[in-house]
Amino acid sequence: MKLSEVAQKLGCRLEGPPELEIRGVAGIEHAEAGQITFLANRRYFPLLKTTRASAVLVEDGITLGREAALPALAALRSGNPYLAFAQAIELFHQSPGYAPGIHPTAIIAKSARIGEGAHLGPYCYVDEDVEIGHHAVLHSFVTIYRGAKIGNDFFAHAHAVVREYCRIGNRVILQNGVIIGGDGFGFAHQDDGTWYKMRQSGPAVLEDDVEVQANSCVDRATIGETRIGRGTKLDDLVLVGHASAIGANTLLCGQVG
Repeated sequence: MKLSEVAQKLGCRLEGPPELEIRGVAGIEHAEAGQITFLANRRYFPLLKTTRASAVLVEDGITLGREAALPALAALRSGNPYLAFAQAIELFHQSPGYAPGIHPTAIIAKSARIGEGAHLGPYCYVDEDVEIGHHAVLHSFVTIYRGAKIGNDFFAHAHAVVREYCRIGNRVILQNGVIIGGDGFGFAHQDDGTWYKMRQSGPAVLEDDVEVQANSCVDRATIGETRIGRGTKLDDLVLVGHASAIGANTLLCGQVG
């Protein structure tokens, strides 16, 4: 792809040869000729002198000084270089596509309703009264319990689980091993010293554009609901306890509980 085309797709102002051929992206320390890199943290400013990248996504006002032995470095000027780099990755790396269809080993209850364009992989299980919107992708061994309601463009990687009566919005992504709506840790202490398990009656609710990364859990509520706000992202190994409420566009990093 020519550098001018990259600039046009990213909405950047180009300073450099428009016909330069670009074949990929890389970090500033490891980029080679024919690749684009970025500078979003001024701590890495000295690396502009030595990077072997052909072009860099960078803010206005930053001068691209270079070592004499290295070729000139083209600039793609952006108000948000890190976001532009995220978009540049998509120009050169396409995630696999999944054709609509249901694998013969998948089990779908008669009362379940699944929208058009869905892909269900091997050994998926969709229980009674489940509703899933259009263009869902369920990888192998995904399980959707009874009565769950899921929106459009749902993407669940292998071994993800959505428990009974949970509600999930549009464009939600569940990475491998995620459990939505598992029982919260609720026990009442009895007079004989033992623990009485409290029924976890409230669903977990994930609003639109939530992503939950690998092996994280969002527990259901004892009463009421557990809610994850729109656009929130949960990293690997995160636990959201029962009846918690997390607002919109929040980031929870790995092992937060």
